Amino acid sequence: MEQKKEELLNLLKEKSFQYRPEQPFKLASGRESPYYVDARPVTHNARGLALIGEILLEMVRDLDIQAVGGLTLGADPLAHAAALTSYLRGRPINAFSVRKEAKGHGAGGQVVGDVKPGDRVVILEDVITTGGSALKAVAAARDFGLKVVKVIVLVDREEGGREAVEKLGLPLAAVFTLSDLK
Repeated sequence: MEQKKEELLNLLKEKSFQYRPEQPFKLASGRESPYYVDARPVTHNARGLALIGEILLEMVRDLDIQAVGGLTLGADPLAHAAALTSYLRGRPINAFSVRKEAKGHGAGGQVVGDVKPGDRVVILEDVITTGGSALKAVAAARDFGLKVVKVIVLVDREEGGREAVEKLGLPLAAVFTLSDLK
């Protein structure tokens, strides 16, 4: 597994990490930073998805969960990679998405996918800074009736997100930290 993590880290360094001290990036949290991690070039990359699926499946192996998911768009490829990999390995775990807002038409709702109230789930996030997106996903999942047992992030920017999640009484695991990417 360490070789797969190293390969994924190299992909993130190559395709997702940027350092620009002369012109800081504005983050979704509203903060500015010379560091930017856009995980999408890796989470939408065929090899990246294969590696992510393997690594996430290993991280949830002993959790007795029915599904993984999180706030759309960042969590969707992570959840799909883990779900597909789990199926191919003979131990299916479903995927779900949390919409930013409930739809006002059709069946509506904020949580979509093959989940039902009472299911044990892990919330996924591509990059966590302050934890706002993860907290929103946890709240929506709980409102739907899901039992959130853990939060897993691809990259923890080490700027308070872990602490915000842990204040809810949930463990957070990061595949990588911003320090790993520097």
